[in-house]
Amino acid sequence: MTITITAFERSPDGGKGLARDTRVRWALEEVGQVYQVRLVSFRAMKEPAHLALHPFGQIPTYEEGDLVLFETGAIVFHIAERHAGLLPVEANARARAVSWMFAALNTVEPPILELGTARLLEGDKPWTRQRLPLVEERIRIRLSQLSTRLGDADWLDAAFSAGDLMMVSVLLRLRSSGILDEFPKLAAYVARGEARPAYKRAFDAQLAVNTGKPLTG
Repeated sequence: MTITITAFERSPDGGKGLARDTRVRWALEEVGQVYQVRLVSFRAMKEPAHLALHPFGQIPTYEEGDLVLFETGAIVFHIAERHAGLLPVEANARARAVSWMFAALNTVEPPILELGTARLLEGDKPWTRQRLPLVEERIRIRLSQLSTRLGDADWLDAAFSAGDLMMVSVLLRLRSSGILDEFPKLAAYVARGEARPAYKRAFDAQLAVNTGKPLTG
């Protein structure tokens, strides 16, 4: 069955890999699955046809036969369960990888998203100057804990897994803030994720949509 995902017709980040369809593209590339992309405008995201796929009018969505999914965590988990390459075979290691997926989305990402909101959407509010240091400190606490756990390992739990895919995707959102550079082990960890051929293919595909330049090679 053909896999179809949705993505921004024009991503707000200009194709820098921060839009959440990149996570799904990356997962599909890691497991070697061919997929199609249906581009959606901001207007179309709020229309009934798309709302039938994603009740909150966002991207990405995932369609495969009669199955329709939304939320990147659910989509990546489905891909990882359905195809070999993103979850370990051994039961305990598999469970730990799933734990890291949840940790990325539920523990590490929320303060990072809060920082983006404070800077981009609330930058003109009178409380922003006082709030920003508090948000940044919450991020640093999480990154310090994560860095300690990672230590000198390449990945969070032995081999690369869906947990690493989600964690790297989340940490990438910090690059422009400079905070990630304060944690060299995590910066190197993110760089290892970006160096994976599957990530490069996913990134290049999204960038091509936003620059209008066809993929080559």
